[in-house]
Amino acid sequence: MGVKLRAGAIAGLLLCCAGPALAQEAGAGGRTVYQAAYFAAFSPSNALELVQRVPGFSLELGSQDVRGFGQAAGNVVINGQRPSSKSDTLETILARIPASRVARVEVGSGDLFGSEFSGKPQVLNLVLTAEGGLAGTATAALRRDFSGQLTPEGNVSALYRRGASSFNVSAGYNNGHFPEEGSDTITTLPGGALVEFRRKYNDTSQSEAFLSGSWEHNKGANRTAHANFRVADARFTLFQTNNVFPVGGAERDNRLSQEQDRRDYEIGADITRPFLGGGVKLIGLATRRHLVNTDTSFNRIGSKVIGGFVQNTQNQRGETVARLVWSRSNWHGWSVETGAEGVLNSLDSDVNLFAVAGNGGLTRIDLPVDQAKVTEYRGEAFVNAGRALSPTLRMDLGLTFEASRLTVTGDTEAERSLKFLKPKAVFDWKRKGPWHLQLALARTVAQLNFDDFISSAELANDRVDAGNADLLPQRAWEGLLTVERTVFGDGLAKVELGYNRISLLQDRVPTPEGFDAPGNIGTGTQKFVRATLDAPLANWGIKGGRLSLNGTLQDTSVEDPYTGEQRRFSGYSTYRFDAAFRQDLGKYAWGINVYTNPGISFFRRNEVDTPNGQDPFVTAFAEYRPTTRTTVTFGIDNLLETKGKRFRTFYPGDRGNSQPHLFEVRERSQHLTTWLRVKQSFG
Repeated sequence: MGVKLRAGAIAGLLLCCAGPALAQEAGAGGRTVYQAAYFAAFSPSNALELVQRVPGFSLELGSQDVRGFGQAAGNVVINGQRPSSKSDTLETILARIPASRVARVEVGSGDLFGSEFSGKPQVLNLVLTAEGGLAGTATAALRRDFSGQLTPEGNVSALYRRGASSFNVSAGYNNGHFPEEGSDTITTLPGGALVEFRRKYNDTSQSEAFLSGSWEHNKGANRTAHANFRVADARFTLFQTNNVFPVGGAERDNRLSQEQDRRDYEIGADITRPFLGGGVKLIGLATRRHLVNTDTSFNRIGSKVIGGFVQNTQNQRGETVARLVWSRSNWHGWSVETGAEGVLNSLDSDVNLFAVAGNGGLTRIDLPVDQAKVTEYRGEAFVNAGRALSPTLRMDLGLTFEASRLTVTGDTEAERSLKFLKPKAVFDWKRKGPWHLQLALARTVAQLNFDDFISSAELANDRVDAGNADLLPQRAWEGLLTVERTVFGDGLAKVELGYNRISLLQDRVPTPEGFDAPGNIGTGTQKFVRATLDAPLANWGIKGGRLSLNGTLQDTSVEDPYTGEQRRFSGYSTYRFDAAFRQDLGKYAWGINVYTNPGISFFRRNEVDTPNGQDPFVTAFAEYRPTTRTTVTFGIDNLLETKGKRFRTFYPGDRGNSQPHLFEVRERSQHLTTWLRVKQSFG
């Protein structure tokens, strides 16, 4: 009932805020067009900063982990085409395009940009100029955390165009240092007596050096070719000191370390040629990732090691994709798209966990499914067709047939073949004026995460995540109603109402070995309302000011396999809210952002774990633009010194026992972090 009441309140707010509608410019097919001059007040240096200033538009990055190409799409295309890359996120791709090479931005419903985007209320098309020569951006940044450490990072990107060809290259070093301090407090339930107190300090570093680039040859409609590559070398380290004070026991010193090295490689290409009155496009993509991870945890009393654990992990991932698509924009009044995709995916994982004795001796602990290779051959064929039913109403229909064969070898043997039909229908209504409505209905099938097949230990949490080679993909019927209205001139208000009915829901299930693992627990429902308000504030006397509000309310329900009672899905929060204010005043700008959520619960065998809870997290920045090509920004993160919180409720045996016996509270603070960034455009 709470979700329904709040949904009504948000819808009422949308209507109350409605003012005279004024789109920046109307384009073909119901698109809203923003010319480059619209963004001049923000002095963007690259396309990413420009996209972030589009009223009411929220960038969806897509998923790098989704297997295949078709389902990994975000909500941005460039010159009407999706980038043939997965390892580079949309943020990375947009950040290496100079703002000076953007002619305009077009925003419209997803059906205008191909079947991969059908059902998305908004897709953004970045239209580049035909200007030749060289242009680019260089960025350097320096962060200072509460420990006093200075952490530099930087990148440079350039775009060179000559005739029909464009070359884009980017190189950089992403670097972060994130120290935090805090405590853990464990008490009994229901009495609340102290069991153990821990004082912790985490020193975390994360870095990545990368080189990526692309080539485009554009001779007009259906006569294009692209190629791209990316190589990256990344490292993650965590060193934790942990002073433990058990009630009635000896004080001890626990030390935890995690070290991970990762190398990524990707190469991709596509070519489009005229065929049967439309265009045929062939896409090829290959990615490889090698990861080595070492975790150690040692317990000491004084200088004496009394025990611990060591875990070594190596895994290699590979994906090879081929996709063929034929499309025609006007065939007897229909826009038609059909094609097929074939994918080969693999994960070869080797996990070794050892117990460390006081004398330094190692004893291997055999986990269920800790050495395994997962291989999947997957193919799909699809057809999509859409047409205008009236000057204001458009219909898009689609049908995809997916088949896959998955095998698991190693510690366990599993093999299965899966086949699915996935229909969808989208109805989009937009007339001349402020309103836009879209209704999308679809049958979806989630992709399996290969990591869920492999067991591993979480040394930081003193528990084991078991693997499940018999996991099946969850399926859902999904409905989404989107209502948009331009407000306050070039502002936008949007409400999305969604209802999903999910079968074979992927959550946590018990294993015969006494652990829990990812598994299928039955049928559940998900209801949500999302609201966005992006409004200029000039009419309220705040020159150059803009306010953006985004919120989500969500209700999920499924029967718990341990208690038999209804509960929320693991990994889903009940709400989320963020707000951003920005004011641009010629050479100066400043802004503040606020974010909050209640934490996300995971319902495991013998505990309910709720990490990520926090009070409002606030960041602020001030910007100076001495020239149109130079931007200097100073920022502060965690302005209110908010602490992150995590709550763990433990049950004896499993949660079928209704009385929990232990409660753990974790608090962590990164305190204030300040940063300085300089961007310089050239060309």
